[in-house]
Amino acid sequence: MKHYLLAGAIGTLAGITVATQFAGPLVAQESGKNASVYEQLDLFGNVFERVRSDYVEQADDKKLIEAAINGMLTSLDPHSSFLSAKDYEDMQTQTRGSFGGLGIEVGQEDGLVKVISPIDDTPAAEAGVQAGDFITHVNGESLMGLGLDEAVEKMRGPVGSEIKITILRQGENEPFDLTIVRDTIKLTVVKTRIEGHAVVLRVTTFNDETMDTLRAEMTKAIKDAGGIDKVTGFVLDLRNNPGGLLNQAIDVSDAFLDKGEIVSTRGRKPEESERWNAKVGDLAEGKPMVVLINGGSASASEIVTGALQDHRRAIVVGTKSFGKGSVQTVMPVTADSAIRLTTARYYTPSGRSIQSLGIQPDIIVEQPARKPEDEAEADKPKTDSKFLSSEADLRGALNNDSISEEERKQIESEAKEVEATAKLREEDYQLAYAVDILKGLAAMDYSADKVTANVKPANTGADSGTKTE
Repeated sequence: MKHYLLAGAIGTLAGITVATQFAGPLVAQESGKNASVYEQLDLFGNVFERVRSDYVEQADDKKLIEAAINGMLTSLDPHSSFLSAKDYEDMQTQTRGSFGGLGIEVGQEDGLVKVISPIDDTPAAEAGVQAGDFITHVNGESLMGLGLDEAVEKMRGPVGSEIKITILRQGENEPFDLTIVRDTIKLTVVKTRIEGHAVVLRVTTFNDETMDTLRAEMTKAIKDAGGIDKVTGFVLDLRNNPGGLLNQAIDVSDAFLDKGEIVSTRGRKPEESERWNAKVGDLAEGKPMVVLINGGSASASEIVTGALQDHRRAIVVGTKSFGKGSVQTVMPVTADSAIRLTTARYYTPSGRSIQSLGIQPDIIVEQPARKPEDEAEADKPKTDSKFLSSEADLRGALNNDSISEEERKQIESEAKEVEATAKLREEDYQLAYAVDILKGLAAMDYSADKVTANVKPANTGADSGTKTE
């Protein structure tokens, strides 16, 4: 049976029994605990039978038991739950990169459905759903009091059908509605673009395809940029990336690190702690890096960010990340159902847990709110005519004969790049800031091999060798 580890290692937990000279008292103590457990199981059986016989309507036995199991798991933490046959199938489909829906990653906070992040190029993102939004109603029906799985079920429907969700957003005076048309969500896990001489790597999720796609897209982007020597650096954009598979987060971190710890996990038992180290090889060949994060960057995104930040391999820019520092193992319990159980916490190379704290950027850069269209129109020039702004605009101004035509073209080319970055600020201020940082680092001839990362790995009690999954 296959196990998935969400922002954690894939595998099962093994129990170890140790016999000692104190076995007698320990066995007696264990027997007492078991007796108490059996009494509670009898209580459950009595309540179950009472519901079956006396509830006002005949209840479905299977649904009752699944609801009881889910109640037990959800009482532990927000990320543990029961996966029915349909939920289990949906989860497996999502890790492969295509599914139907709105295109949002959600969690639950204080009984409300909270958007962790919208997924790029999906109906939810295009409709304006933002990380941190609370969804209170679906088609006018309140979600209060529903479990997360039940709330998500309300949002599902046939591709092409319309849904109206009510949003509560910080900074807005009152709730508002968004109408969205459901669609098949095809995840583009990695997208690249070139800004000036910087390569921007937009990673939207960590599924089975992420590392292979990243490698292929990087190779293509470097070639399009004219080779690695022409690249000033790389922007790894993890904004609104809700995470995914730990093995993919490890591989992506390893892609930019030559050595050292990437992440460690610590479970209930010390012997179950694990640590993963980087192997030699840096896809970016030591070029400077900036990682972009925000409140929608969670789980596996935070693993990558924490590793690159702790090793001083990248400058982290943006706003504080989501703060999910726990590991969930998906364990099949029948042929078609499973449980998602929190089995460990993960730690960055310096030994810090970001659970409920998030990762603080090295440089905090807020994304300015977009101006309303009428306000934006007011800022636009009312004429295309050019007025005098420099010596060169004066009629009859002397030419500069101290530079060659090639040098002039180089200056003009650099000026166009600066203008392009200035224009980018209106579209994506945080990304423009990251590109400017790379320009500054390139001007200082920065490279990763010139920086010594004085990071002391945390002692987890685990083997310090590299683990491959």
